[in-house]
Amino acid sequence: MADIKAFRALRYDLAKAGDISELTCAPYDIISEEQRLEYLRRNPYNIIRLELPKGEDPYTQAGETLKEWKDSGILKHDMDPGLYIYEMEFMTKVDRGEQKKLRSLICRVRLEEFEAGIVLPHEETLSKAKQDRFDLMCAANCNFSSIYSLYQDPEHVTRRRLDNLAETCAPRYEFSDGLVTHRLWVVNDPAAIEAIGEDFAGRKLYIADGHHRYETALNYRRHLKEQGIDCPGADFVMMTLADMSDEGLVVFPTHRLVRGLEDFDSAKLMEACGEWFDLSPAGNLESAQAALDAAFDKNLHAFAYFDEAEWQVLTLKDASILEKFLPEKSASYRELDVSILHTLVLEKLLGIDKENMAAQINLTYTRSADEAVQSVANGESCCCFLLNPTRVEEICSVATCGEKMPQKSTYFYPKLITGLVVNDLSQD
Repeated sequence: MADIKAFRALRYDLAKAGDISELTCAPYDIISEEQRLEYLRRNPYNIIRLELPKGEDPYTQAGETLKEWKDSGILKHDMDPGLYIYEMEFMTKVDRGEQKKLRSLICRVRLEEFEAGIVLPHEETLSKAKQDRFDLMCAANCNFSSIYSLYQDPEHVTRRRLDNLAETCAPRYEFSDGLVTHRLWVVNDPAAIEAIGEDFAGRKLYIADGHHRYETALNYRRHLKEQGIDCPGADFVMMTLADMSDEGLVVFPTHRLVRGLEDFDSAKLMEACGEWFDLSPAGNLESAQAALDAAFDKNLHAFAYFDEAEWQVLTLKDASILEKFLPEKSASYRELDVSILHTLVLEKLLGIDKENMAAQINLTYTRSADEAVQSVANGESCCCFLLNPTRVEEICSVATCGEKMPQKSTYFYPKLITGLVVNDLSQD
């Protein structure tokens, strides 16, 4: 089953590079150009220069910058192989004061093809993103950011190990980015490393975030073998592993925005939806969200719909209808809210097929309900659909069935920060 391994991470020499809070960044795929420039303004050694390079030849530049930083001691390998305990402390809803902590493990994980059933995906991916990450790996031979995966541990054996290790010493890093407090501990004790490795010997891993990077790591290993290049480190990829039943695990929904449809008719769409859904008017976003919350608590399948004139809450009448449209899919897949919305409404009624969705021609995504509403109000989108979050157990159930959810089905919060540790694949 899952094979995890300690490694000698590349980490910043803070005496040369500066404060760790100025050297890390958010995941590359959610960073705007303004944010990228702000990271560099705060500290020119920020990991963004490696993770999201810009310029005429960005990947070559990233490789050259990495070499320069290693040669000058800005980045140094740890003396001994280690595992890294990573904790995020955050608020999910500031007004309610819901404070959470998620403690996880950063390590190397042996790459496995999905068919082996050891590392399981849950979402479809986009080829453009995979090409970008592949070019960066070819230039740098590193994992700058970590893949986020989940594991099942009903007795919380590993969590207790991590807690005991973290309580014996102060974290190596501790800082806040304004929303999340990040902490990192380094574990070098061979006995602890061996015990944690044994914990994972019988487990499967479920990718939560980072599908593109995992598939890219598989492609990169394949590429090296085809080129006859020996790189033992490329058999592994850096992952952050979290207990899927941890109370600190939070999943937000990703909402759908429909745009650019010729002859879009909201009234006809709602009339057609009436065949499969009960429609209930909602006066505003707050009312619609309250209805979604109630549906979630009752395990009902519902979405909130908004066009420039009205709000409607659509609640599925009979979940068995999906057997007609998705007979080849498992019950776990058919019962996902996102599967229901995509199949019955976006594909069947609006004619937005899977290729269109993948190319984001008539469908785009946002985590912000306010942003979705504003997009409709200012005419950028014809309408939007607000969803409830996918439950973690639903994600794992679909992955276990060997299926993939539609892209952008989940948004795990908070996102893992980049730059605390780097996995140098040249190291065995």
